[in-house]
Amino acid sequence: MAEHRQSKMRRYITWGAVGAAVLAGAGIAAQTSMAATTWPAQKTFTGRAFDTCTAPSLTAMKAWNTDKYYGGAAVYVGGKNRGCSQPNLTASWVKSVSSLGWKLIPIYVGAQPSCQTGSNPEKLTPSTAASLGTSDANDAVAKASALGMKAGSAIYLDMEPYDTTNKSCNDAVLTYVRSFGKQLRAKTYRAGFYGFTSSSAKAIATASDKTDLPGNLWYALWDGKETTTTDWPWGTSQFTNHSRAHQYKVNSKETRGGVTLTVDRDTWDAPVAITG
Repeated sequence: MAEHRQSKMRRYITWGAVGAAVLAGAGIAAQTSMAATTWPAQKTFTGRAFDTCTAPSLTAMKAWNTDKYYGGAAVYVGGKNRGCSQPNLTASWVKSVSSLGWKLIPIYVGAQPSCQTGSNPEKLTPSTAASLGTSDANDAVAKASALGMKAGSAIYLDMEPYDTTNKSCNDAVLTYVRSFGKQLRAKTYRAGFYGFTSSSAKAIATASDKTDLPGNLWYALWDGKETTTTDWPWGTSQFTNHSRAHQYKVNSKETRGGVTLTVDRDTWDAPVAITG
């Protein structure tokens, strides 16, 4: 079953516990200045993408490339809370699928908040959030680079649902995310964020202080709508200029080129990995 760290049922339970109401945010998404002379040009993908917990085999990726329905594929490059092994995800795999035309979206499952339900190998607290953000960003860059994802690539930090009404916990999450993103940019990688419109993504979009927050937001809202605009729940001025992605359906069993996979569906208009 395609998942990030939790089963679909568990994620719905957690989602409901923190409240499913979508609130409108204010402000403009933080975009750290990037000098054109030092930063590689952004590689943007606009179209359909999918994500699975374990990267599919090269054979499956070739089969799924036959009808060109999807153009992007998200892969879990690392993180102590990554839920699945990745026997297929190697530098050779990245090179091969990129040569087929696939646009890759690296996800890193970093530390999760202590107020989140469930157990995680790595949890952040108010006292450790800043240091963990820096060390996890360094690890994310090392993992992505080893796979052939070059400087200028976007890396999306995965933050699962948590109780955003817990101020101490929410503040710690924002500290961690800021530290992670700041260090990514110091390493010349673009900062992205995956989260839920009911909690983790909402925390980023509605934060009053946008300093060092990621400039690209991949929001989970399972409404079945293939869009990054009509169901966008926050200010229209936020995360514009190819900075949004939407996970709109999960556990979609599909057969393409004779190969069946269960995937989560995404519509994409945001930066991806630079592999060429």
